[in-house]
Amino acid sequence: MTVSYIRADKDFDNIYEQLKLVNAYSEQMNLPIDTEMIDHLSQSKRISDRPNVVELFRSLNNDTLLMYDVWVMSTNVEDLVQMFSCLLKNNIEIHFIKQGIKINIQSDIMVVLGLIDQLRQLVQNEDKKGIGRPRGSKSVSKFDAHLEEIVALLKKGQSVSEIARHLGVSRSSLKDYVESRELKALLLSPIHSSSNTDARALMMETIQCPALNTIKENQL
Repeated sequence: MTVSYIRADKDFDNIYEQLKLVNAYSEQMNLPIDTEMIDHLSQSKRISDRPNVVELFRSLNNDTLLMYDVWVMSTNVEDLVQMFSCLLKNNIEIHFIKQGIKINIQSDIMVVLGLIDQLRQLVQNEDKKGIGRPRGSKSVSKFDAHLEEIVALLKKGQSVSEIARHLGVSRSSLKDYVESRELKALLLSPIHSSSNTDARALMMETIQCPALNTIKENQL
């Protein structure tokens, strides 16, 4: 069984974008979705306060789970580790569409750790930033209404210029939209996990080792 999991989060990609990209990916990879869950609970809630997703994940066994990005599972690293452990223990194969990576119980530990560390870095960066729209959040665009059509045309191999002419819009504006949503990378590039070595190398590049805090001279 193939299950898609979509989670609302005001700071990241909205439900509509996730749905379209997950559905496009399922078609591209020939993975028809049997069950779809959209989680509307607040993104600040811990996994213990999200009974619907706990029930869903505990019910899966030898199944395939599709989701857009790692943060969809949780933005809490402790919860993410527990969720990974449970899903992999039950032989679930998880496809992270944005990263182009799928993991299962046989995956290299560095791939799993790399995904967890990506989330840790994201949360750490947002904590430092403190104010303003979090990195990765998407402002509303006039092209959102055409997302499904844009995705379909990209899948057919049409260029941004061709799509812009079809929609009657500015090529440069559409190009900015496609790049900000990473649509080409998501839909047109092969999944990295077709090679476990490629997936490992990709994650190894993103992992950051601990660093000592630097004390500014004016604080001495």
